Amino acid sequence: MKILYAIQGTGNGHLSRAMDVIPCLQQLGEVDILISGIQCDLVLPFDVKYKMKGLSFIFGKSGGVNLWNTLFKANLRRLVKGINNLPVEEYDLVINDFEPVSAWACYMKNKPCVSLSHQSAVLSPNAPKAEHRDMLGNLILHNYAPASSRYGFHFKAYDDNTFTPVIRSQVRNQVVSDRGHYTVYLPAYDDVRLIKQLSAFKDVKWDVFSKHNKKTLTVKNIKIQPIDNEKFTLSMAQSSGILTGAGFETPAEALFMGKKLLVIPMKNQYEQHLNAAALQEMGVPVMKSLKDKYEPVIRDWLDNGQIIPVNYPDITQKVVNFIVNNQTGTSPTQWTIDNQFDQTK
Repeated sequence: MKILYAIQGTGNGHLSRAMDVIPCLQQLGEVDILISGIQCDLVLPFDVKYKMKGLSFIFGKSGGVNLWNTLFKANLRRLVKGINNLPVEEYDLVINDFEPVSAWACYMKNKPCVSLSHQSAVLSPNAPKAEHRDMLGNLILHNYAPASSRYGFHFKAYDDNTFTPVIRSQVRNQVVSDRGHYTVYLPAYDDVRLIKQLSAFKDVKWDVFSKHNKKTLTVKNIKIQPIDNEKFTLSMAQSSGILTGAGFETPAEALFMGKKLLVIPMKNQYEQHLNAAALQEMGVPVMKSLKDKYEPVIRDWLDNGQIIPVNYPDITQKVVNFIVNNQTGTSPTQWTIDNQFDQTK
């Protein structure tokens, strides 16, 4: 079987998940990899056949996606050319993790496209909804990467096509401890804002990973360093808690490691507000922004924050087998019967 696996390259979450999904797909066929987008810091340990600019969301420095910069850097002519030239018809199966070039190439050529992404899960009618309705954000979620069938990962298995998170092997194999520091990953805030807000908590050691800094420096009780996958994973494993955006992979990994968690959803990023709603329903505290008026929320979390228990078993190969079986018409496996019994609802 010849499989095209297409991955969104904005941020690090999609690539983190791909590190475990790709070997599972390789058990079932010949896999070509496509990555489109920028603003990622991880490098896949696999050959990538197609590297494209795609259509990326650009992080700002004050808590959200920079929509103007996103539009400014969008090259629609190049995007259309990539869609037209991608030979999706040569593949038996196209699996897509919120990646627009392959999704639209399949749409234009009437080729089935299987979505396997967190975004598919948040679109489920059973998934928690945000307090406010973002019409533009909802439009993007539904149309950014169209698919003929959808499967997804979420913090809980909300329906039969939603599965608990893929926790990469690097995280599963970490020795978890508590060395007293707090790990911070808030890529939509610049270092100046982070230093200003976090330095108010003089009794706390902050370990900040920054998209806006190329070298390591220490300011008062705050260590700021460039994003490094190995160091970040180790920092999380040895932390007392994790302060991060309301993405998917990092909060899921924090919960898996048994760390108390505080999230701040990005502005202009509707998916993160949907994630925040799901996390809040589970008992995770959510802050609207990193402003002075929310300092009491951080202090309460530092002093009284609770660990939220979860059960995230290693079911990635089973999920991949289930999806490929469904899409290629091969005999269903036992996974179709017992899938929800292996997950925490």
